[in-house]
Amino acid sequence: MDLHDYLRVLRRNWALILAITLASLLTGGAASVLVKPTYTAETQLFVAIQGSGSITEMQQGNTFSQARVQSYVKTVTTPVVLQPVIDDLGLTDSADELANRVKASADLNTVLISIAVADESPVQAAAAAQAIASSLVRAVDSLEKPKNGGTSPVSLSIITPAKAPVSPSSPNTRLNLFLSVLIGLAAGVGVSMLRSSLDNRIRGEADLRRVTDAPLLGGISFDQDATKKPLLTQSAPQSSRAESFRQLRTNLQFANVSGTAKSVLVTSSLPGEGKSTTATNLAIALAQAGQSVCLVDADLRRPMINEYLGLERNAGLTTALVRAADVNDLLQPWGDDSLYVLTSGEIPPNPSELLGSEAMGQLLGRLEHAFDIVVVDAPPLLPVTDAAVLSQQVGGVVVVIGSQAIKQPELEKSLGALQMVGANLLGVVLNLLPVKGPDAYAYSYNSYDSHGPNLPLRSRKKNAPPESRTLLETRLSEASEDRIPSSVSPVDSFKSEILSGQPRESASFPARFGERK
Repeated sequence: MDLHDYLRVLRRNWALILAITLASLLTGGAASVLVKPTYTAETQLFVAIQGSGSITEMQQGNTFSQARVQSYVKTVTTPVVLQPVIDDLGLTDSADELANRVKASADLNTVLISIAVADESPVQAAAAAQAIASSLVRAVDSLEKPKNGGTSPVSLSIITPAKAPVSPSSPNTRLNLFLSVLIGLAAGVGVSMLRSSLDNRIRGEADLRRVTDAPLLGGISFDQDATKKPLLTQSAPQSSRAESFRQLRTNLQFANVSGTAKSVLVTSSLPGEGKSTTATNLAIALAQAGQSVCLVDADLRRPMINEYLGLERNAGLTTALVRAADVNDLLQPWGDDSLYVLTSGEIPPNPSELLGSEAMGQLLGRLEHAFDIVVVDAPPLLPVTDAAVLSQQVGGVVVVIGSQAIKQPELEKSLGALQMVGANLLGVVLNLLPVKGPDAYAYSYNSYDSHGPNLPLRSRKKNAPPESRTLLETRLSEASEDRIPSSVSPVDSFKSEILSGQPRESASFPARFGERK
């Protein structure tokens, strides 16, 4: 991971880091409030050698005093000094317990002794500090007094009397809060890094590149209104969602620059990644660009295109495959452009067999001959084998990847299934991308009405103009006549082909599908 990866992890988990930091801050604040305050009183003593003499004697006396100071510091916490204090103040503590609240120190190369006493009462702390200083003076005088009589050569004097402190020495609320913030930030960053290392979901392009180098055809940002208004025509023409599908349309045309893939299969790894809405809106975008488009709902398990477009589903793809009707009679025009929809029809008990049959390949051949491009919506790759089977009969495959909806091993498995059957992977589409954050893919340039058109689904369906319907019938008839004698009708030929299972004899069919094995 480089610096950009670390920054991306922090941006993804900023809410977690903030929550842990606030929790640590609240814990530190609560501890500071609940802990009883402690007051510390201090006093200071000066150690001197009694008597006067020459400068040399004074220097020797000063050296002697400095050498003895460290011993006096150790004497402060002994029972010789503390027990008289306990008796004078009437304390309930023992000498050892009082010693835990007493701290004596001396600076290097000085003859000053500092004594600090901590207590929950500021007055009691000052009284104890003053009493300990006085007791130390008496103890040193007694310890240093010569055995043969006379005065002690060492004299201790209190130069800073103890005073009752105004503010408590602990807890230090400011320091505790500062340390709590630092600890919270460190813990939050650590948890974020651990979470990122354990999380293998596909969130954006950076995660995608760890799995595949397939071209990224486009990114569709998450839209709250997409559940109620899934169609491209229901969004504002200049909205980021509409522009995303136009970008997908453009990139798909460049991915298929040779023009060999006249039929495109749109699938995903798992349900809920938005493949059906992507296929539908891609077909609409292609039709808006002036191409004649056929949208085929080949998801024979959970068909959704008829619900999105408000079309009839009882007769459709399965109807054509079982020779109950000709495909020319099953195509339903939609919208103001050259978009025709072949819905799924009745759900069969054997979807995989139907989609992998020769009749399906012949049907796609007729549609490719009649339309500029055919968009096929297929089931997900991992739950069923339908998409893998059907991918062998189309010109190219586009895999829709839902952001945060699929894990890296699942994507590897689905792409491996396509590679195993020799499918032509044109690219992938990242769907449900966040609008903001490190994985955002949406950009805004033009101003637009955020509400956009709000047309009923049924109002978008229309009857095709006579000239358009005539042209479509002519193309479908030509596709049939290229494969049968003129004395046989296209409908009868199509039925006979399904029943007989014989391939069509056409020079264009092998050229179109010869590269797909």
